[in-house]
Amino acid sequence: MSENNVRYAWFDGAVVPLEQAKISVHNQALQYGTSVFAGMRAYWNAEREQLYLFRPFDHFERLLQSAALLRLDLNYTPAQLLQSLIELLQAEGVDCNCYIRPLVYAANESLGVHLLDSRPELAITLMPLRDGGFVSKAGGMHVCISAWRRVEDNAIPARGKIAGSYVNSLMIRSDAMLAGYDDAIVLNNDGHIAECSVANLFLVRKGVAITPPVTADVLEGIVRRSLIHLLQEALNVEVQERPVDRTEAYLADEMFMCGTGAEITPITRVEHRPVGDGEIGALTSRLSQRFLDIVYGRDSRYMDWLEPVFALQRAVG
Repeated sequence: MSENNVRYAWFDGAVVPLEQAKISVHNQALQYGTSVFAGMRAYWNAEREQLYLFRPFDHFERLLQSAALLRLDLNYTPAQLLQSLIELLQAEGVDCNCYIRPLVYAANESLGVHLLDSRPELAITLMPLRDGGFVSKAGGMHVCISAWRRVEDNAIPARGKIAGSYVNSLMIRSDAMLAGYDDAIVLNNDGHIAECSVANLFLVRKGVAITPPVTADVLEGIVRRSLIHLLQEALNVEVQERPVDRTEAYLADEMFMCGTGAEITPITRVEHRPVGDGEIGALTSRLSQRFLDIVYGRDSRYMDWLEPVFALQRAVG
């Protein structure tokens, strides 16, 4: 498998050649953004010749919850979704790190502006990640505070991965990049820090890890939840989930964004201010190494977070 020869997708209830996975230009999801998605990763352990999915049940549970927000009642369980994904990965013969995009979309071709009688369909596509990840920069990220605000729960719920709401993220990140930054921190309508454009956010102050709560118009991130557990249980670090003021970003000792795409990405500068001493922090580095050991299956204590894809290696453990 390489970036130029992905052969298959899951579409219309089966593994099909990628070129067959198409929808009409009249599709409601295209016209109005009535779809939801998950961002998932699989990690290739070359020594074991095994591909590990990171917390797939959690991702599929959130996918179904996101779909429910749009009245897209997909007739799948998380276990059935996982089986569909494994069939696709096995058919593709994936032997590298891989990004996975399950998509639940309204397949209706009516242009009526409502969510009634929607006909949900499932598609799953793959993208190889041979050179690491989506977000990486040696020395850490340089971010700004965005002039845009995060969509709020009474408008478009940020806790669900609703495709249409990502216009908000695209505007936040695009304007930051045009201004010369790598990404942006975005505030919610209360004026408190929510997250980055497409990733959750952690600050470290005086040895305490701080992250906005899930009620602050943020995605209920699975990597975020995993890191809270690791910080508390594995690294014995206090974690506070609470409203975070803008100025705390200027006073943090360390800062990082996290998510499926970002994994753990250090932030070393906010606008014209260094974060701490302007270098990647010690806690961020320790947490990142622990996380990578887990996702590649090198830490036996967290194997219940992983799902092996290939049957032979699964059988021998």
